[in-house]
Amino acid sequence: MNLIFFSRRLGQARHLHLTHPVTLSIFGVLGLAVLGLAFGLGMKLGASGLNTHAQLSEMQILRQNVQDRIDAVAMRIGEINAHVIRLDALGKRLTQMANISSRELNFDALPARGGPESEEFAGAVAQIPDLTQMLDDVERKLETRDAQLLALENVILSRSLNQAIRPDGRPVVEGYVSSHYGERQDPFTGHETWHKGMDYAGALGSQVVAVAAGVVTRVEARNGYGNLVEVNHGNGYVTRYAHNQRSLVAVGDTVVRGQAVALMGSTGRSTGPHVHFEVLRNGQHVNPLAFVGS
Repeated sequence: MNLIFFSRRLGQARHLHLTHPVTLSIFGVLGLAVLGLAFGLGMKLGASGLNTHAQLSEMQILRQNVQDRIDAVAMRIGEINAHVIRLDALGKRLTQMANISSRELNFDALPARGGPESEEFAGAVAQIPDLTQMLDDVERKLETRDAQLLALENVILSRSLNQAIRPDGRPVVEGYVSSHYGERQDPFTGHETWHKGMDYAGALGSQVVAVAAGVVTRVEARNGYGNLVEVNHGNGYVTRYAHNQRSLVAVGDTVVRGQAVALMGSTGRSTGPHVHFEVLRNGQHVNPLAFVGS
């Protein structure tokens, strides 16, 4: 098989024998070159496609990691906000318990802050902070503040409890002092004797009240005292209410300041309706006037 080429410039024809070994060799080399070029382009395009797919996969993984980190930070911020709310509530309760003015310590507003700009950092370029480290520092500060506030609350509660159990006030709702603590003339014999308590006279059947919080440890008829009620307040304090018409509490009952424990009577060694009131501290009688006034 021959291919004929005509040349206008030379004015003659040229013959190319396709079956000639040299011609076949040239076409073979050209074919292999084309195939090699196509194969190379295919490999390059394939590798480029693989690289693009790998990059997309890496970006998706990175995006997911960033989202997970954001979700974790958001969760921790939510926990910190809840902690701050609890601390604010505790602070408000403490200020109320301690009778501190909200103008002095206000948990509803951020504390006022300010000051001149430091020359060392003036004009410094802002840098992205380590959010995790910042959150850790804030959490540690919150835990410390929480412990301090709880300790303060315990102190205040202890102080309030001490105030609640310390005898304070009159053992009657209505009445007057008919006999003081100390030396006096015995109302039956006229001799000088030592009176271990204070007498409050009043109407028969009027209320006899506890002067502090405590636990009732004795309800009985006792020689000289008549019907007696005894209350232990802790910290070494004990109070007694004698000559009652009737007791209103039983052994083991807890009472609070101002609660009625008996009705005024004249049982035992008594000349008329009154309550004989005693205060003992660490087992020793003390003058009730120092605790209850008049």
